[in-house]
Amino acid sequence: MDTLLQDTLTHLRALVSFDTRNPPRTIGTDGIFDYLRANLPGFDVEVTDFGAGAVNLYAVRGTPKYLFNVHMDTVPDSPHWTASPFELRVTEDRAIGLGACDIKGAAAALVAVANATKGDMALLLSTDEEANDARCIEGFLKVPRDYEAIIVAEPTRGEAVLAHRGIHSVQMRFQGKAGHASGEQKPSDSALHQAIRWGAAALDFVQAQSHERFGGLTGLRFNIGKIEGGIKANVIAPTADVRFGFRPLPSMDADAMLETFRTLVEPNPVEYGETFRGDSLPAGDTATAETRRLAARDLADELGIPVGNAVDFWTEAALFSMAGYTSFVCGPGDIAQAHSADEWVALDQLAHYAQTIHRIVDSGL
Repeated sequence: MDTLLQDTLTHLRALVSFDTRNPPRTIGTDGIFDYLRANLPGFDVEVTDFGAGAVNLYAVRGTPKYLFNVHMDTVPDSPHWTASPFELRVTEDRAIGLGACDIKGAAAALVAVANATKGDMALLLSTDEEANDARCIEGFLKVPRDYEAIIVAEPTRGEAVLAHRGIHSVQMRFQGKAGHASGEQKPSDSALHQAIRWGAAALDFVQAQSHERFGGLTGLRFNIGKIEGGIKANVIAPTADVRFGFRPLPSMDADAMLETFRTLVEPNPVEYGETFRGDSLPAGDTATAETRRLAARDLADELGIPVGNAVDFWTEAALFSMAGYTSFVCGPGDIAQAHSADEWVALDQLAHYAQTIHRIVDSGL
């Protein structure tokens, strides 16, 4: 085992030991951030607390061209873990621990590289990605900074991911009128009937998008996650609440789709709004998105990072792209291991990522 990987595992063991589960959104500026401050020699470090467990650590040494971003929060652990999720276990081929794959392994490698090199380097470590809350990145982006690109760490098996879907979560309410269910009903009487008709129309609309393509991705992803309403079988439902989500391609007009979903059936929902919005990567209209994708591809080639396929999952790289930065996603691990019990990252993935970042920082690419 080489020294850089050994150092990465040392830092990963420490980072995993800190409870940064999100929710419950109780992360503060101490704990893991005290450790990071103590292990970033020669860096100017700024820690900002945005509240509700959203904390940024921004560390800069010299005048780097690129910013590396990693989220330090994790999902809650499931009851199916076979050992403590906060104690790193290292086997012959993997490191097991909560967040090891998503994505404290990348953070540990970056800290190891920071100590193994003296090159210019910039890090943004944040803690609200798993809460579907963009206050960390949005707060950071309020101050213009001169970076040629932002490289966001998520599990991509060390490949540069140039494109991914957006994500939109919506909550809406249909309004009916309570009454006895024995009589004939008009289409607008039952809120639940409205919701069911809406669901059928939504599924038909999604099926009609199956031919759409962008960067290796196909179609529109869609899910009705929750329907609540009604009183009992012989009472017409006065209200029905629906929560749904969709994940468009970068080439799709998300605002137009939001309006399409709102107006699929009559009567329209009486309440309708997004609870979370994450635009696609790259951001922009079709022409702008393609231009940004090509710029990210050229940068990945220049840095010697192999380009991988577009992915279905969302990342905060889209937020940087929306702000005008060239941005792509690259990190150790496989998304199949993220959010799982006994979450793990392959040691060869960690080693390769650490070596790649070391080469970039040490050579001043």
